[in-house]
Amino acid sequence: MRSLIRAAASPFGISAHRVRFGSLLALVFVLALAGCQVAPPVVIPPAGPAHAVFTRTSYTALPGWNDDRVAAAWPAFLVGCKTLVARARTADVWRSVCDQAATIDGRDDQAVKRFFETYFTPYRVTGSDGAERGLVTGYYEPLLHGSRTRSDAFAAPLFAPPDDLLIVDLAALYPELKGKRVRARLDGRHVVPYWTRAEIESGKAQTQGKALVYVSDPVDAFFVQIQGSGRVALDDGTIMRIGYADQNGQPFRSIARVLIEREELGVGEASMQGIRAWGRAHPEQLPALLDENPSYVFFREVPPPAPGTLEAAIDGPIGSLGVPLLAQRTIAVDPRSIPLGAPVFLSTTMPLSDAPLERLMLAQDTGGAIRGPVRADFFWGFGDTAGQQAGRMKQQGAMWLLWPTGAAPPESSGPNP
Repeated sequence: MRSLIRAAASPFGISAHRVRFGSLLALVFVLALAGCQVAPPVVIPPAGPAHAVFTRTSYTALPGWNDDRVAAAWPAFLVGCKTLVARARTADVWRSVCDQAATIDGRDDQAVKRFFETYFTPYRVTGSDGAERGLVTGYYEPLLHGSRTRSDAFAAPLFAPPDDLLIVDLAALYPELKGKRVRARLDGRHVVPYWTRAEIESGKAQTQGKALVYVSDPVDAFFVQIQGSGRVALDDGTIMRIGYADQNGQPFRSIARVLIEREELGVGEASMQGIRAWGRAHPEQLPALLDENPSYVFFREVPPPAPGTLEAAIDGPIGSLGVPLLAQRTIAVDPRSIPLGAPVFLSTTMPLSDAPLERLMLAQDTGGAIRGPVRADFFWGFGDTAGQQAGRMKQQGAMWLLWPTGAAPPESSGPNP
């Protein structure tokens, strides 16, 4: 889900057109495309109904803090530190605590716990509407089967960004729209919204030569777009890793919700597993169902991390912070409320259970559907077992931001950043 932008000079090397228009055209875009979702990692998701309120508290208020094996999150914290210190806008807040982290034995759980208790202050996260708990969902890195060459066995393509995908940067003309970009295409002399999923699938987009890989199952192709990354076991015996590159700018619509509204599935059945089962039972209706979600994600091939590095040890997909995600210790958040890269203590329950799930997490990812102050997407890891947990997870939870002691607590950008 992660769920969730790039120009030719992007760090991912994805080629796309960036255009800057006059103030009149920018205004037209604001009015005409205001409803378009722009997926992560670069563009902040559309505004939610409430902004975050941070209330200072103590570690004794964190349920399960004393029982959590905090050192399990240490690799994620360290790899995040490298990026936070390297970025000018975050370096001042993070440099001191990250320097201190270099002196800690990460194998010593008590030493790691003392580090956080010494250098970080916990803040309870609530909404300005008074909400103390919110939705916690799950996501994972799937394994697909595919080939770099199209065949009857491998016919569902995963595309790199098409050549006709325009990135319109409105902030160049309106500073108050910083971070706001829209996706579009040219239709003669007119700039119009980019193609929907159904239109892309019917061949209207300029996707010739843009297929990175062809996979065996169109449902797998659909779900990997929702997850935002995955691995493909190729027919030559190698493994290809793919990651989010861009999105068509169309809003996301849940096909689970569509099936519930049609009374095809009950609320308790509308999991990823339930949708797959419905697709197997109704193969002739499946394409039209998938097209109910107009959002479409484009990918890039991700090189493996260098052997012997911390990134290789974590071995997860790359999140919005630009670092690999550590299974069961990283979450996706709404960056308007929770600063990307920050430690967050999460108190929720296991999927379809009342068993507590209380642990230190790192907020290192975002997602187009992750909106609001008390909202998290729990990264379960790689493969089918992780996918089963992620597909069933729809719990309530509470969150505490751990912020460097002595630094002013962050300010939420509110519902209308």
